[in-house]
Amino acid sequence: MADQPILVTGGAGQLATALEAAETMKLRRVGRPEFDFDRPDSLAAVMAAVQPRLVVNAAAYTAVDAAETDQDAAYRANRDGPAELARLCAQAGIPLIHISTDYVFDGEKGAPYLETDPVSPQCVYGASKLAGEQAVLAGCPRAIVLRTSWVYSPTGKNFVRTMLTLGRTRDRLTVVADQKGCPTTAADLAGAILAIVARIDATGWQPDYAGVFHAAGSGWTTWHGLASAAFAEAVRHGFPVPEVVPIAAADWPTPARRPADSRLDCGKLAAAFGVRLPEWRASLGRTVDAMLAAG
Repeated sequence: MADQPILVTGGAGQLATALEAAETMKLRRVGRPEFDFDRPDSLAAVMAAVQPRLVVNAAAYTAVDAAETDQDAAYRANRDGPAELARLCAQAGIPLIHISTDYVFDGEKGAPYLETDPVSPQCVYGASKLAGEQAVLAGCPRAIVLRTSWVYSPTGKNFVRTMLTLGRTRDRLTVVADQKGCPTTAADLAGAILAIVARIDATGWQPDYAGVFHAAGSGWTTWHGLASAAFAEAVRHGFPVPEVVPIAAADWPTPARRPADSRLDCGKLAAAFGVRLPEWRASLGRTVDAMLAAG
């Protein structure tokens, strides 16, 4: 089995790109049109062609606000497609690592969420991802669901890149300061996933590997704190630093309601797999360096 590749869905997305860039294991990265949740037959075709030993599902509908008016598409990508992929993995007898989100929580706990805490998504995106978790766990006995949060990388569309882009042309930015979370680089999440795979390779599948785990950067901040920290890193490159003005979420209304405090406790991941993601601020510096080096 070790000679067979790991199938990574999600095409050119941040996580799939980071997994391939790690170059530590034999991977096959696929995306649309070859692999498309809107064409269920394409999933079986890819699985048959690749014959993977494990699947990482990084494909998802992630347009949080657009999902409010495009519910069918969100559920096809976040629930129905993963359900079929789980069925195929179960049929093949292989593990499935499925990526989920902190948006399954309502943000009202006031402390970092455990995997056992009640879920209560406040938007269509979160609800569709929760439905996907449930479908994957029901469909594949060797399923690992990783909830992560605030993912960003040197490439792709993400908050940190948006802030740096806006900072080039504006001397003042307003950023929400009353939503808390755990920033996570795609590279760190990819490293955690590959460490999980390495543990499975070393020990064989163990029953306590199945289930939901939280996998996010260590520590937490707010969107305002993340933006301010990103500019503090960018100044080392001679980057212009705008004034970053804190505002309340209520002053920046969006179609989708987001959790006010979606911090994740990742202790279960460390206990089961010996994996803990790096502190978010250190990873931010490395990622901003890579962003600005790439122009």
